[in-house]
Amino acid sequence: MSQAENPYQTPVADLQPETGESPLASRGSRLGAVMIDSLILSLITVPLLYFVGFYDGVLEGKEPGFAEQMLGLVLGVGAFLLVNGHLLKQYGQTVGKRLLKIAIVDQDGNIPPLLPMYLKRYLIWTLAVYIPFVGLLLLLVNYLFIFRGDRRCLHDLVAGTRVVSRG
Repeated sequence: MSQAENPYQTPVADLQPETGESPLASRGSRLGAVMIDSLILSLITVPLLYFVGFYDGVLEGKEPGFAEQMLGLVLGVGAFLLVNGHLLKQYGQTVGKRLLKIAIVDQDGNIPPLLPMYLKRYLIWTLAVYIPFVGLLLLLVNYLFIFRGDRRCLHDLVAGTRVVSRG
């Protein structure tokens, strides 16, 4: 008797639960969102830094000192939060992510709280750049993690988040 004819055969069912989760955002949409956000922040911070004299020494061939670097950091962080703070808190999105219909969610699919998300996803990686050589290497490794199967960068793993498609 074949298995197809066996009335006592244990039924077989697909046991993959339907999660209703949003699909992961594509690598291209994530890159596009970062590029849009970087352009917007540059349009804000470059003129601000010019007006506060940040580039005066640079034009004379001098490296920015600690004070100038900290000024750039504070203006950059302030501009980022001014532009994206509300969207991140309400929707888990920056301007670029909103335009490309992707969002940051935690592992349960909820929008993560703003402060821990900002500190883990953005600020520590911004500060890492100030560590000579190691900071840039760490940043490179962070971004290369996008090529894993779950498309989560190192900052996603640290923050316990993922980026999903909303469109």
